[in-house]
Amino acid sequence: MLQPVVRRTWAPRGKTPTQEQWDRHDRLSVISAITVSPRRRRLGLYWEIHRHNIRGEQVVAFLRLVRRYLRRKTILVLDRWSVHRSAVVCRFMARHFATMEVEWLPSYAPELNPVEQVWNHAKYSDLPNVAPWDLEELDSLVRSCIGQARGQQHLLRSFFRMAKLRL
Repeated sequence: MLQPVVRRTWAPRGKTPTQEQWDRHDRLSVISAITVSPRRRRLGLYWEIHRHNIRGEQVVAFLRLVRRYLRRKTILVLDRWSVHRSAVVCRFMARHFATMEVEWLPSYAPELNPVEQVWNHAKYSDLPNVAPWDLEELDSLVRSCIGQARGQQHLLRSFFRMAKLRL
């Protein structure tokens, strides 16, 4: 993710814009959830950033965190990423079956997942042509970008419209 998403941009004639960047293999992994309040239909955005690949243990910790904020029965909609189907996640869901119902999205259908639109917006709208120098700068940029999206109900609703899901 340290490699920028290169987008077309404007520049004065004869002054081609350049980005200084080197081949980096560092990464940030982000896990997130969009929540919908059943009565008020208010949307929430929760996320965690990790400096390593996310595994089942981090998914379970994230689900515990979200459940702590929500404090009610939850319908969890997951894509079929292998980590979501890992043994540790399945055990967690089995232990909490009374307060958590799971619905699975079809395989290979990111267009149906509103959370994917959060990342599309971050990469292609907020952070295109951004080439951070290190993970700290990238972390700061991602937190700022997602934090701004979190407070914009119209933007979060647009992610559901893009996925053709009614609230």
